[in-house]
Amino acid sequence: MGAHESHRFLVQKRDRGAREDIGLERYELKYIVHPSQLADIRDFIRPFVVSDPNASIDPPEYEVITLQLDSPGLALYKAKEHDALNRFKLRIRTYVTNETSPVFLEIKRKIRGIIVKSRARIPLDAWSRAVETRPRDPLGLRLTDEGTNYLQFLRLTQEIGARPVMRIRYLRESYLGRNDQYARLTIDRRLQYQPTRSWDMEDFDGRWWSMDTAFAQRRPWSGVILELKTFQDAPLWMVDLTERFDLERVGFCKYFTAMRLESLYGGAMYSDASENCIYG
Repeated sequence: MGAHESHRFLVQKRDRGAREDIGLERYELKYIVHPSQLADIRDFIRPFVVSDPNASIDPPEYEVITLQLDSPGLALYKAKEHDALNRFKLRIRTYVTNETSPVFLEIKRKIRGIIVKSRARIPLDAWSRAVETRPRDPLGLRLTDEGTNYLQFLRLTQEIGARPVMRIRYLRESYLGRNDQYARLTIDRRLQYQPTRSWDMEDFDGRWWSMDTAFAQRRPWSGVILELKTFQDAPLWMVDLTERFDLERVGFCKYFTAMRLESLYGGAMYSDASENCIYG
């Protein structure tokens, strides 16, 4: 598939003001990039992007912490492992930009290649009871759509008995398209994971394990994760970017990578197709 063809997006366009924190349909393309390319990539994208307003440093970067939920039988992980056409993930996420950064309860669905993400923004001082609370309890939700997303998150969590499985953190460099309807470019580095059964999103005991090593990425070098996110057709500058730097699209899921590494450390074996040969 050529660069232009690989950037055909199959989602409906929305207004530039579409609220990503409420509900969003988009296409995502991921690439593993050698760190030596970053300076040139930043120079290339500079005319087309602005820094993410949530980051106050240069380059625009902040820490992301995600708590991945799964069923007792790891149904969500296995759906990814077997590349199910339609699947979803449940996660709790915070972006560490200040001491009162909110927590987001997120459902991220993949439906025939389209990414559909919905989430509810929960105040930091209320999130710890958000999953266990009765739906009618006030949680400071700002909009009706957030309330709907919150109830959907509760329903799915309760239906599959989802509980914390893995905590993931990384640094994200983030840019928004300057003149595009919707376009984002992010660069993730220092990816780490920590197996957990705790709902805690603030105090982290225990060791963190790296997952952006050459071994984890199955490459002769350790790279960073560059991701392009947009509606329908990619902006021309994104297409030019992939061609200029000869970027090769990859499927890289942080939760799947963390679970795969942890299972390998536990003695699991994988086929060339990355299927866990221990599963019955």
